[in-house]
Amino acid sequence: MKVVYLPLDERPCNLKYPQQLAAATDIQLFTPSKQILGRKKNPAKFEDIRSWLLHETKEATHLILSLDMLVYGGIVPSRLHQLTDEECVARLDVIKEIKQQNQRIIIYAFNLIMRVPSYNSSDEEPDYYAMYGERISHYGKLLDKKGRGELLEQESEDFTLLKREIPVEILKDFTNRRRINSATNLVAIDLVQTGLIDFLIFPLDDNAEYGFSAMEQSDLLFKVEQLQLMDRIAIYPGADEIGCTLFSKVFCEIHQYTPALYVRYSSTNGPFIIPKYEDRSLQESIKSHLTASGAVMVDHSLDADAVLFTHSPAVGQSGMAEPNQLFSERHRSYFSEINYREFIQAMQFYLSKNMVVGIADVATCNGSDQTLMYLLKKQGLLEKISAYAGWNTSGNSLGTVIAHTIIESYYHKMIDYERIAKSREFYYSRLVEDWGYQTIVRKQVATNDIPRLGCTYFDISSQLEVIQSIIKQKLEQFIKENLSNLAEGRIELENVTSPWKRMFEVDFHLSFVMEKIV
Repeated sequence: MKVVYLPLDERPCNLKYPQQLAAATDIQLFTPSKQILGRKKNPAKFEDIRSWLLHETKEATHLILSLDMLVYGGIVPSRLHQLTDEECVARLDVIKEIKQQNQRIIIYAFNLIMRVPSYNSSDEEPDYYAMYGERISHYGKLLDKKGRGELLEQESEDFTLLKREIPVEILKDFTNRRRINSATNLVAIDLVQTGLIDFLIFPLDDNAEYGFSAMEQSDLLFKVEQLQLMDRIAIYPGADEIGCTLFSKVFCEIHQYTPALYVRYSSTNGPFIIPKYEDRSLQESIKSHLTASGAVMVDHSLDADAVLFTHSPAVGQSGMAEPNQLFSERHRSYFSEINYREFIQAMQFYLSKNMVVGIADVATCNGSDQTLMYLLKKQGLLEKISAYAGWNTSGNSLGTVIAHTIIESYYHKMIDYERIAKSREFYYSRLVEDWGYQTIVRKQVATNDIPRLGCTYFDISSQLEVIQSIIKQKLEQFIKENLSNLAEGRIELENVTSPWKRMFEVDFHLSFVMEKIV
């Protein structure tokens, strides 16, 4: 089997995570070099991508394909491009070329529904978003409500005011690009209908109940239903985890494996909560991630191949905590409606039955919940967990940990030290990044070091090497304090970098040297 993967962009979450998952399997994943994938606002060159795809897919059995990378040159360029409808559709013809030269290849594709952040920042958006981002987002929400006939009197006045406040040329640029991107997505549905794409995911990037994304989602969903393609097209919240999700789907199909996962929550209200940056209940998102990954959700834990322990919020979007909040500063539901003790005790029970356990740490956004992590450490459970994720959005974490949990459930009773070491590398990488960096180190550096060095959170380029050195030292200290007394092996960390020269994400090389199996 040869599996080819064109990622959404060159960041670790899109390129490296699927590579690490593949390294823990018997499947080789072929990916392009970072050099041809562009960087942040600089799009990849279409001809380079086209040439690489046509070359690598000649003998491939599967292709996991980011249409955002193929058409626009990456996730950020998809929000900035000046391509016409015709140019975008023409670039999709590469898919036909791939199928013509290799009729047996199976193509799993994904294309984002472009996000509309509700804050002012041009870090990943057009320059004008630094001043008008919040108003553009609010305008879209009111436009959607107006179309649904739900606009209140005060909202109608706000809508009129926003139309005057946002310059016509800015709104035209923003909405025209969305129109083109949406039209490209509609063409992608036609490619599924004709059999050129075998399975397609439309991830909802940073979305909400109302707005531009919600309107476009409805248009896509109605067409999918009309063409009776709901079995071959999925639409749900997510973005940077889809590479992991579709690799898991390919893995399951190659191995003819349908994993059964049981979902266990830390909060009674958890399944019904709509997380931040998403438009539906947590339980519905989990079902989408599971089915897209090749798994099924079972009703009884004893029937399961693995248990997905979902550390869930008990309060909606406005009350969800960020990792940098003190426990005492959180919404009261974190004290009364999340039962940490019972969650840990249940985990101990399933681990004692030699079951595969993955943890989706989604009670907070943008990092791990330290309260949970210190309990896991205190109870000696960190080495017994098979998979973990707690980064950025709920969807990002879910897709990542579900894919890893599925893979580990397949190999559960097989002893292959080299494979196990690769799996543990990915697991401990998640702990070091999601817990160590996103929750602890990022806040420390942003608070104490960025101001004194004359940088900003979104631009550390002037002191890049100094800040990367500080991050490395702090991550090594984190490992020493929390992950240095592992019975199964030791962690070695090197090459710590900031991929987009900002504080939001980090990259590093983590090696795990196994000493014994426990």
